[in-house]
Amino acid sequence: MFTDVQRNDLTALFKEVSQAHHKAFIETDGADTEWPIWYADFMYEKVMDILDLEITKAELIYLFVAADLDHREEAPDAEWSVYYADFFSDSLA
Repeated sequence: MFTDVQRNDLTALFKEVSQAHHKAFIETDGADTEWPIWYADFMYEKVMDILDLEITKAELIYLFVAADLDHREEAPDAEWSVYYADFFSDSLA
C-alpha cells in the first residue's frame, strides 16, 4: 500500500500528463488511440520516483489499459485521475 502523499502525487502527475498529451495532440483535440504508450513514455521515470519502485514500461502501459477498462466498467463517473491513482496503488501494492 502506498501513502496518501504518494497517491496525491500520482493523481497530480496524471493531471499533468493529461494536459501535456492534449497539447501534443491539439490537432486531434487530444484523440490518440495509443495514448497508454504516450502516457507511459511521459511518466515512466516520475512514476518510479513517486512510488519508489521499479517496473517496466510495458507494465506501466498494461496498468493504464487495465485502469481505463476498470474505470469505464466500475465507476465511469469517478474522477479518472483519482481512480487511476487508486488503481495503480492497489495493483502495485
